[in-house]
Amino acid sequence: MSTEFLAEPLDFVTGAPTSAGSLEVRWRHGVRPRRLPLSAGIESEPPIQVHRYDEHSFILRQSKTVSYEAPFLYLFFGNARALLLDTGATGDPALCPLRETVDRLISTWLETHPRPSYPLVVAHTHGHGDHVAGDVQFEGRPGTRVVGKDRHEVIDFFGFTSWPDQVVTLDLGGRVLEVTGTPGHQEASISILDAWTGLLLTGDTVYPGRLYVQDMAAFTDSLGRLLRLAESRRVRAVMGAHIEMSRTPGRDYPRGTTYQPQEPPLQMAVDRLRAVRDAAVLGAGSPGAHRYDDFAIFNGRCRAAFARQRARRIWARLCRT
Repeated sequence: MSTEFLAEPLDFVTGAPTSAGSLEVRWRHGVRPRRLPLSAGIESEPPIQVHRYDEHSFILRQSKTVSYEAPFLYLFFGNARALLLDTGATGDPALCPLRETVDRLISTWLETHPRPSYPLVVAHTHGHGDHVAGDVQFEGRPGTRVVGKDRHEVIDFFGFTSWPDQVVTLDLGGRVLEVTGTPGHQEASISILDAWTGLLLTGDTVYPGRLYVQDMAAFTDSLGRLLRLAESRRVRAVMGAHIEMSRTPGRDYPRGTTYQPQEPPLQMAVDRLRAVRDAAVLGAGSPGAHRYDDFAIFNGRCRAAFARQRARRIWARLCRT
């Protein structure tokens, strides 16, 4: 491509975090079950919902008709390359055409901001299956680096020399992301602060739902580090990877739910990050489920709590038949 067709470099520093971004979105939350015979069919919803936060930032949600996990994914554009954070819970493009959706968004962005080449980095908040299953769709895609799921691969790609305490940077071309290790939920977990939007992306470490803790000592340490980072920067919202709570304080949707009509917003304020940190410290020595108004901490195996989850899900299904 001739340089005369190249767009001017975008300024991702001045005015950051931008006030142009919008979190005014009603996320699709699954299809309402109907008491109809199987032959009657049910309404459907698109497999991926795309929300334009601003011209250079998109939030995607995989539909609950594809997976009850309904994870959120993030696509950020910089001057030199784009980042897709997480790839969702299925690799089947017929069920969830993630690569097709991402390619369309990139092509549209490049129409306004042409570049001779534009690489894509595919990374993950952590290595659990509902966040990495779509990686297979990007295998063989030109100009694409898919970061491995293993902790050592994460450390190597981002350049950590003191994992997980260090804050390192990923430069998308003038749009510099700050990355820190946040193990506890899973050993390779990371969180990312984007100064341009002011969004702190926390994966499964903090979100309005059940926070499953594999290693409580690492979890509380990660939360303390996240809170210090958030308090030292201008953070507009803490953005996790799921919604599992309802709008009723202390009431979550049981695991496996595919219709959540009373979801709260995805975004959480920094004071809720502080609340999660305080709750984790308080409950560190007490295995089991600890419930709060807008999140719950599952410390350890929590067999009784999971049994109650299964019972609630079965009861909800029975009530619909």
